[in-house]
Amino acid sequence: MNYAAQPEWRTIQTYLPEAFRMTDETAPTEEWWDHRGHRIHLDTYRNPQAPVKVILFHGVGTNGRQMSTILGRPLATRGYETIAIDMPTYGVTETAPDALVTYDDWVAIGSDLIDAERAEDDRPIVLYGLSAGGMETYHVAALNRHVAGIVGMTFLDQRDRRVRVETAFDPVSGLLGAGVMATLARTPLRGMRLPMRLVSKMRTLVNDRAAKRACYADKTSAGNSATVAFLHSYMAYQPAIEPEDFDICPVLLTQPAADRWTPLHLAEPFLSRIRRVPVTTVMLDNAGHYPLEQPGLDQMVAAVTEFCIERIAR
Repeated sequence: MNYAAQPEWRTIQTYLPEAFRMTDETAPTEEWWDHRGHRIHLDTYRNPQAPVKVILFHGVGTNGRQMSTILGRPLATRGYETIAIDMPTYGVTETAPDALVTYDDWVAIGSDLIDAERAEDDRPIVLYGLSAGGMETYHVAALNRHVAGIVGMTFLDQRDRRVRVETAFDPVSGLLGAGVMATLARTPLRGMRLPMRLVSKMRTLVNDRAAKRACYADKTSAGNSATVAFLHSYMAYQPAIEPEDFDICPVLLTQPAADRWTPLHLAEPFLSRIRRVPVTTVMLDNAGHYPLEQPGLDQMVAAVTEFCIERIAR
């Protein structure tokens, strides 16, 4: 299946301002990238004349098409090349048969995609990530070391107890979940799938109730499930570079001001440890975790555009 044949994203985008809704004429080109047995889906707005490429990472409640709607296409209309990836088990990517996908795999795939794009040309690459994808931009940059900048819609270090407690389904699962997952990951139950809405605070993905129902109905994004192995690796991931030593590129946090899942105070402890490169925060007024609202959406596009301009000028 591809997104041209998938109705769920079309329903979700009806809750976006009209200017952010795609038509068949403005939808991205759908590409497929074969990687270690996976047939990985890429939403692309290719532009050989663009000065910067932006690779967009979804989180555990979204997919690549949802990244294309809120940022991929808006950036493309401003002259940037954008690539939104569906990580294995999300979106319309075809996961390798019998693969037990972990978060470590997501980070490695992100790094390999950068290498594949850099093999084509030497234009600077900026990473953008929403929710769990925000921290993924950091993890990928730390592993790959060849990016010009990273933008996160929150940076959540799941090794931090407070982050786990406040982003889990409830405080009890937040306190106990990491240990339980670590234990189960060493058993045959590591392949057991758990609905993400029951292990995380997915109920706060969007602030519009009808939009939330539409997101839950999408089994390739908010309605998806994850294995015990993935959840354990996500919560226990060790970055290639700790923040105190991170000197790869500037960092931008675009923080939704009305985010009820991952408010600003959860990103600040991690970002405060990054001192060797510039770290900037831009608040997005009225915007929820997956932002559907104005003026936050326009503020996000403007902030990322300015960030890309600064990367060109380096």
